[in-house]
Amino acid sequence: MSDALNAFLQDFKRVAPAIIDSYFVVDRQRKIVDFNRAFYAMLPRQIARGLKGKTCFEVLELNVCRDSCIAEQCWKEGRQVRLDEISGTIIGDAESQKMRFILSAVPITDAQGAHVGALEIQRNVTDEAEVQIKYQEMLETEAQERERLATQIRLRTKELLETNHLLLRTQKELLSYKKGLML
Repeated sequence: MSDALNAFLQDFKRVAPAIIDSYFVVDRQRKIVDFNRAFYAMLPRQIARGLKGKTCFEVLELNVCRDSCIAEQCWKEGRQVRLDEISGTIIGDAESQKMRFILSAVPITDAQGAHVGALEIQRNVTDEAEVQIKYQEMLETEAQERERLATQIRLRTKELLETNHLLLRTQKELLSYKKGLML
């Protein structure tokens, strides 16, 4: 691990407790060099042990890891990067469900500005995403029900108009018949 990355970690440890989301720090080879308790707790015990030295993609399989690694993006752009609604699973956890995250990554640089690592923060929004999906489904169901009711009202209105037309015709015929009897 580089001296610059070590210096960052020492400084970062003072403010790290203020971060409630899970995070980890990677070096340029994307090996995990540090993480917080929230990240550790998100993982099954057998995976959480021995985290340091593993690459981030050996632990989390996110849909951006292969083509658009967020650490690579922040190094390339030289700035903080945020990605919303990223889905993924924990590697090696057979019971792992699909999770949703908001990811942020910040490049860590040395005194000359060379990238030596990245801080990646994961906000787990799985529950919020599920609520949003259920809400969308509820809205779609309500829209379908409204359309069904509107169709039913149109059909009943048509039937009423036809019945009313038939009634008027029958009344006219009855009037004509009564007039014929009176003559």
